[in-house]
Amino acid sequence: MGAEIQIREADESDRVFVRDVMSEALGPYYGGDHAAHAERIFCTHISGGKDPIGFFSREQKMFIAMVSTARAGVLHIVGKRQGTFKISPLIVAKSFQGKRGIGSRLLTFAEDYARSSGARQIYCTVARQNLGALQFFLRKGYTAAGQSDSHYKQGITESMLYKRLLFNEHEQLFDKPHISVLPSTVQDEDQVRALLLSHLPSHFYGIDDSWVDSLFKGYKRSVTKDVNDKYKLIYVASDRSNKILGVVGATPKKGEPIKLMPFIATSLPAFAALVTDLPFALKSFGHKVYIHITPSAEETIVLQQQGWNLDAVLPEAYHNDVVTQQWSLNILSENIMRTMRLKQRFLDYVRDGHKTLEVRVAYPHVTSISPGERIRFMSRTETEIVKVKAVRRYDSFEKMLLVEAPEKIVPGVTLDELTRLLHEIYPPSKESLGVVVLEVQPETER
Repeated sequence: MGAEIQIREADESDRVFVRDVMSEALGPYYGGDHAAHAERIFCTHISGGKDPIGFFSREQKMFIAMVSTARAGVLHIVGKRQGTFKISPLIVAKSFQGKRGIGSRLLTFAEDYARSSGARQIYCTVARQNLGALQFFLRKGYTAAGQSDSHYKQGITESMLYKRLLFNEHEQLFDKPHISVLPSTVQDEDQVRALLLSHLPSHFYGIDDSWVDSLFKGYKRSVTKDVNDKYKLIYVASDRSNKILGVVGATPKKGEPIKLMPFIATSLPAFAALVTDLPFALKSFGHKVYIHITPSAEETIVLQQQGWNLDAVLPEAYHNDVVTQQWSLNILSENIMRTMRLKQRFLDYVRDGHKTLEVRVAYPHVTSISPGERIRFMSRTETEIVKVKAVRRYDSFEKMLLVEAPEKIVPGVTLDELTRLLHEIYPPSKESLGVVVLEVQPETER
């Protein structure tokens, strides 16, 4: 057993260590006098954590990670008046890098401290060229918000990252609805029309019945697959009762970008389902997708979490006093794979190897799954990439459960409880499509 890791507040004896470790770690990526910077923030902490010249900070604290009597790392966090915390910086001493999880311990400490102070968000900036640090924060659930070239040092690109610490009631309901994203059918037309006419006019001029008629006509032209016909693809996000919660029209264009217009979602879960599922569904139609939307804060977070990029800000492009944004995503990347949304507890079961079977009804996009394929399982905030070992088909849940082990589908429930759960998710009309069982294992063994 190695020495225990302890994290304590910095004291006067740490002054030289903080100066030296900051100068060594920050020099390659940041301009300025790092020794002077270290001295300033160290003195602020020692004198009570109040910066006499800071404008937005309300407290600054510095902590040292200790392994026995050796200093292994430093953490400096800044509480902001707007209810957030900044990590500035978190550094593991060179002799301890890649050992004993010092960085993870310091980061968890920072998040717990910020959360206990009521912060809704914690954030940091990391040089893109500092690839190890950047990947560290991304693995820990931080979302890339953007980047700025030559921000703190000429030739160095600074990446901005954040992590939410508090979630509102709407977000906590994120993974409760079961939402499917499928190509629209004739039976959907009335709901699609009503949704478009009720939601689009506040952001776009010219939306009326004739505009919707043109969209449907474009969808009928999709049989040609000729971009010169300006054909449309229409997808809907619907719940288990077939109520449509979102509509997207996709137009493949010359040069193989795909414009998603309209893009309407009546709830955050529906928006997330569309943003997540459509890129993979459209991979055979082009090399990138882009949308013109006016996203809310929650929708912006979803876009960033799924790797979409903000390309342009278009004031009054579609409507007076409305700033429309263009977001895009490269869909030919190997990272764009089929995604399935799971509740967090189910994702945890997959991750620890207790859940090895995933059950779905036989939608066309599910029946196209084959052994060896990689699939991204995603909860509201976490993902796990799995490999499909086998695919099995059944006519009904009843026949499936005569063969498959219930505890491998949902650990800890009885056969009756599992049957009720499956019927709650999928009504008879969807079960009649057939049942698909995917045998999976996490791509990265733990």
